[in-house]
Amino acid sequence: MRIDVLGAVRAFRDDGSPVDLGGPRHREVLARLVAAEGRMVTTDSLVDDLWTDPPARAVGALRTFVAALRRALEPDRPPRNPPRVLVSEGPGYALRLPREDVDVHRFQDTLARARRTPDAVTDLGRVLADWRGPAYADVAGSAWAQRERIRLEELRLEGAELRARILLDSGEGADLVAELGAHVAEHPWREPAWGLLARALHRAGRRADALATLRRARAMLVDQLGLDPGADLQRLETDILSGHVPPEGARTAWTGHGVRLGPRTTVDLARTLALAGGDALVHSRRDRLAAVQAAERTGDLSLTARIIGAYDVPAIWSRADDPDQSRAVVAAAERTLTALTALGPDGPADLPARLLATIAVESRSADLSTTGLQRAQRAAQQAEALARDLADPALLAFALNGAFLQSFTRPGLAAVRDRIGAEILDLATRHELPTFAVLGRLVRLQSASALGDLDAATSHAKAAEQLAATTEAPLVSVLTGWFRARATAARSTEPGGPTAATAAAHYRAAEDALQTAGMPGLHRGLFPLALLGLRLLHGRPAPTDPHLDWGPYRPWARPLVLLAQDRGEEARAALNAVPEPPRDHMQEALWCLTARAAVRLGERGIAARAEAALRNARAEHAGAASGMLTLGPVARYLAEAQACAGTG
Repeated sequence: MRIDVLGAVRAFRDDGSPVDLGGPRHREVLARLVAAEGRMVTTDSLVDDLWTDPPARAVGALRTFVAALRRALEPDRPPRNPPRVLVSEGPGYALRLPREDVDVHRFQDTLARARRTPDAVTDLGRVLADWRGPAYADVAGSAWAQRERIRLEELRLEGAELRARILLDSGEGADLVAELGAHVAEHPWREPAWGLLARALHRAGRRADALATLRRARAMLVDQLGLDPGADLQRLETDILSGHVPPEGARTAWTGHGVRLGPRTTVDLARTLALAGGDALVHSRRDRLAAVQAAERTGDLSLTARIIGAYDVPAIWSRADDPDQSRAVVAAAERTLTALTALGPDGPADLPARLLATIAVESRSADLSTTGLQRAQRAAQQAEALARDLADPALLAFALNGAFLQSFTRPGLAAVRDRIGAEILDLATRHELPTFAVLGRLVRLQSASALGDLDAATSHAKAAEQLAATTEAPLVSVLTGWFRARATAARSTEPGGPTAATAAAHYRAAEDALQTAGMPGLHRGLFPLALLGLRLLHGRPAPTDPHLDWGPYRPWARPLVLLAQDRGEEARAALNAVPEPPRDHMQEALWCLTARAAVRLGERGIAARAEAALRNARAEHAGAASGMLTLGPVARYLAEAQACAGTG
């Protein structure tokens, strides 16, 4: 069975014979299920999508269409056997076909591969040739189809330009002149297309024509839009005039500081380098912000939105490595989103979702005020809802990353995060999104760690490491190394388990690996907090080494450190000055530190506050939501706080 929607909706059997799908409504039902990409669409949603003003018997009519489609798609199915292609699921229906058997899914998957590796350029050319006209061409009047057509057309144009760029970068592409000329004539506002045409002309030995093309682009932009060409076109013109365009056969390569790249190339490179960690991760973040700023200077809203949303690098930690940089990206995303909203609903439907997801991911919960946290949570919810509506798996995985990072609103939400991680992992596995598969595994590792299920967490750690070996993500082993140290610390309290000294040595080894990982938001204060947790597990006082850098955790550790130094009144003053913990991976741990200090000092009011905050986290382990350390079961600290406060 094969289904095509890149043009009129049609279906073919394995022998190539066409399937009679029936009337327009039958084809629209099938098309809407294709757009859902394997997810269930409720009966109510299908009715709303098929009819602006549903008739009284709309549900019955829908069931008739589904029954007819099932007979057409599986004509040989025995009467009492359940359907295998168009299946009933919960309150609705879903289409069950391999993605390679549906042209639009094949196209999107190939484009995603081509973004990651130029070696997919041949397959990209093949799927671009599958387009027979506008997507869902015979589903003309439906709002859902119009949104899909706009989204997919933008992806088609991106795919055509990506293919041309890869070919030109590899030393080919002189024969692209006619194709790019037609592309520019049809889409004259796409500046990258003008640059590609000029490069193809230059590659074909037509230097004068290449310069004339760039001047024509300049005249069109200035006369009709009042805009100067962007920096990329200006630079290309200068390079052609001076003879600096890469010669035939030369690949455009990143060479470090000072190389001049356009915003699209810069952000694509940045998202690749981000996985490497260390200096590459630091440069990646810097180059990403530079790309965003360069895109904003062009005045091209669509380009700016794409550049901001293209850095869909999975994020696992709720504290930013560079808060100022993250705030700058969020501000740019909010400006661009506001400007796009003012233009109305005519633009590509995925851009608002990408901007909202970026806002949610970059607005790390530990760095936000209450107002900022509320805005970030709304952005996460809106991004997820839009991504689900668009049925774009990669976009949904990115949006769910934002939902995960905004899921620290209170202690005790490990199970919620596990569900998010499970969905990310499922999406990534079904749609070949390996970096998000790693994210899904790490989220589930953290959740299992928080719930004290070390066997499940160990399984996720091993799976993440296996994925990292193929995705070239060395940071994964740094994180799983910390998890294994956390597991050793937990086992050090068991009869016959490793000693506390062994657990401390494992933490020190994990700390050494983290020092050069390029993640200061994760690194600062983690090792002292891990040692403090280990000491609490064994009933020992807090470490008092003055050289320990407690980082952001200092206010919550300080009362216990002062108590370990027999400085009780200073400890009491420090405890009374302790703020409410930030809503991040460590909030349960910090509340438990507050509870322990309150119990030691007999501060009933503070103990009662800690008890109220920790009540919903009774089944979790303090600090273990990080997947990197543990202070032991929250229930132990909760019981102490209840006894002190008299609330038990």
